[in-house]
Amino acid sequence: MRIPAILIFLGLCIVPTCVLAAGWDNTGSMTVGRQGHTSTLLSNGKVLVAGGWNNRSFLSSAELYDPATGTWSTTGMMSTSRQYHTATRLQNNKVLVAGGFTGSVNLASAELYDPSTGVWSTTGTMANERIFFTATLLSNDKVLVAGGQASGQYLSSAELYDPTTGTWWATGPMAILRGFHTATLLPNGEVLVAGGRIEATGVSSAELYDPAMGTWTTTGAMATVRASYHTLTTLSNGKALVAGGTDDSDTLSSVELFDSGITLPDNGGGGGGGGGGCTITIPRVRSNGTSGIAYVLILAIPAFVLLFRKRR
Repeated sequence: MRIPAILIFLGLCIVPTCVLAAGWDNTGSMTVGRQGHTSTLLSNGKVLVAGGWNNRSFLSSAELYDPATGTWSTTGMMSTSRQYHTATRLQNNKVLVAGGFTGSVNLASAELYDPSTGVWSTTGTMANERIFFTATLLSNDKVLVAGGQASGQYLSSAELYDPTTGTWWATGPMAILRGFHTATLLPNGEVLVAGGRIEATGVSSAELYDPAMGTWTTTGAMATVRASYHTLTTLSNGKALVAGGTDDSDTLSSVELFDSGITLPDNGGGGGGGGGGCTITIPRVRSNGTSGIAYVLILAIPAFVLLFRKRR
């Protein structure tokens, strides 16, 4: 019995699927203009934006974006107007908002938003007022805030928020003062902080926070000073990507990778029950930008090899 030609051609299977063209589409506008606000993805898929400044006043209002309808709706107001605060979604799905600026003073206060009721409630106050700081959800559900500014002075101090008690307490300080830095949680549970500034001077240094010990250690510095507005993202391979920002004289396009030495499993091609086959998606998008038809090519090479050997 001869092997059908379709099998000889690498066991090629063609499965139609729909691919949307890359690009931006307009969606519903917020009820009020904002800058310096926060945006948080909720567990129900909606997005909570809170606070900010609208060129006339500091805001305590909050809104919800519903991706199913593309519309915004108002929700409960915070007890305090604030800009340059942080917002962190906790494991209980509530959102912790902390610190910020309210026009005349920096804030140490914090509030919790409950998506199930749309209501804000006050919670414990930080020991330090803070703006331009970071807030990172740890794997133990506590929130680490670090650095920033208080009354014009840069901070090295750090605090932990415990959602079960609604209280803050001090943890080990960073090695240096810094604000405008970035922070990300690594797969081993440590927090990487990078860049920022001390007064008028940008820095390239980085530190690691160990939640088990409550201490910071310096780690390798970035090749480039990144004083503010850079981003830091943990990748699926365990590395951290820092991109852009400013170096006090220019806006940056450069990007760097931090390697913590953590090796994560490769979930690509050879995993699962697919016998080592690979999947390739080839998009075909019409020139008018509308969605088109693509084909997912499943190359079942190992299966073909076994079939070929059996035939021989």
